[in-house]
Amino acid sequence: MPAITETYSLGLPVEIGRIDQELKKLWRESEGAATRASLVNLAVYSEEPGSLTSNTQLMAGITEDHACRAIVIEADCHAKDNQVNAWISAHCHVSGAGSKQVCSEQISFLLKGGCTTQLPNIVLSHLDSDLPLYLWWQEEFREPINPQLWTWVDRVIYDSHGWKDFSAQMRLLESAQEETNQRIVLCDLNWTRPDNVRFALAQFFDHPASHHRLGRISKVRIDFASGFRSTALLFAGWLGAQLGWHIENAKSCSVLRFITPAGRKVDVELRERGEQPIDKIALTSGDIEFVVAHAQCGDLLEVSRGKSGEKRTSQLMPAGKNDPVSLISEELMRGGPHHVYLHAVNCVRDLL
Repeated sequence: MPAITETYSLGLPVEIGRIDQELKKLWRESEGAATRASLVNLAVYSEEPGSLTSNTQLMAGITEDHACRAIVIEADCHAKDNQVNAWISAHCHVSGAGSKQVCSEQISFLLKGGCTTQLPNIVLSHLDSDLPLYLWWQEEFREPINPQLWTWVDRVIYDSHGWKDFSAQMRLLESAQEETNQRIVLCDLNWTRPDNVRFALAQFFDHPASHHRLGRISKVRIDFASGFRSTALLFAGWLGAQLGWHIENAKSCSVLRFITPAGRKVDVELRERGEQPIDKIALTSGDIEFVVAHAQCGDLLEVSRGKSGEKRTSQLMPAGKNDPVSLISEELMRGGPHHVYLHAVNCVRDLL
C-alpha cells in the first residue's frame, strides 16, 4: 500500500516519462487496503530551497480534510544546467469509518534552470482528469505571465502579506485575469487571516435594530501585529467598501480619513501592537463602542459593546488560526468569486 508520509519523505524517485505508470503500479499494490481520492488539483510553486520537504509536510495536513492530487514544485531558477527530478508519494489517512485508508497522491518536482519555460508543461501534463486546478503561488509574481498555464487555473492562492509592491503584483494578477476572461478567482491568504474577526464585528449589526449604528460610526481603531500593516489596511478597506466610504486622505502613516455617503469624516487609526495579525478592533458609534479582541488564550475572540467607562460582559467566539494548513483549508472550502475582497482592495489600493 502507499507509504504514509508521516516522515514527510518525497517518496519514490521516478523518471518523468513514467510518472503515470508508477502511480498506477502504486495503487495496484495497495488495492483493497486504501482508496485513492481527489476533488481538485492543488499545485504549489516555491523557489525557496528545501521547500519540497516543508510543503510535503503541509500537504500531509491539508489532505486530512481535502482530498486532492498535489503537485509540489521547487524551482532553482539560477542553476546553470536544466534538469527535472520527480518523486511520487501518497498522503493516507484513516477514513471516518475507520476501516480503510483514504489517500491523496503527491507528485513532487525539483526544477533547475529555465523555470518559467518548464513550469506549464510540468503542471498541465500531470493534472488529474478535468478536476479544477488551484495554484498556490508562494513567490512574488513576475512577468511574463504565461498564458499556457494561467488559462487552466481556476483559483490562484497567494499571500500579499509579504509583497514589496502591492500595486505591481495586483496588476500582474489582473492582467492574468484579463487573459482568461476573468476566469481566475483571486484568493489572498492575507484576506483570509482575519475572517473570524470580520465575522465577529459584523454580527453586532445583524439585527435590524442595530443598523442605524452603522451610519453613526465616528472612529475606528485597528491594532495589528508587527509586519501585518497590509492586513490592517485590507480590514479598513473592507469596512470602507461595505459601508460606501471613500478615502479622503491619509492624515499620517497611522491615521486614514474616510468620507461617508452622508459627507461625514471617519478616522481609522492603525496601531502596531499585539501579537495577532488583527489583534483588536474598536469601533465607536455615538456613545457605544464595539470591540473585538483576541483573548489571552489565543484561540478565542472576546466580543463586547458598551458605553465608555461602564463595565462590560464579553462573549467568546472562535478566533481561527493563522497557520498555512488552516488558511489553505479555509480557501479549499470556498467556492465562487471573492467580490468582497476585490472591493476592499479597490477601496484602499493606493495605500497598500
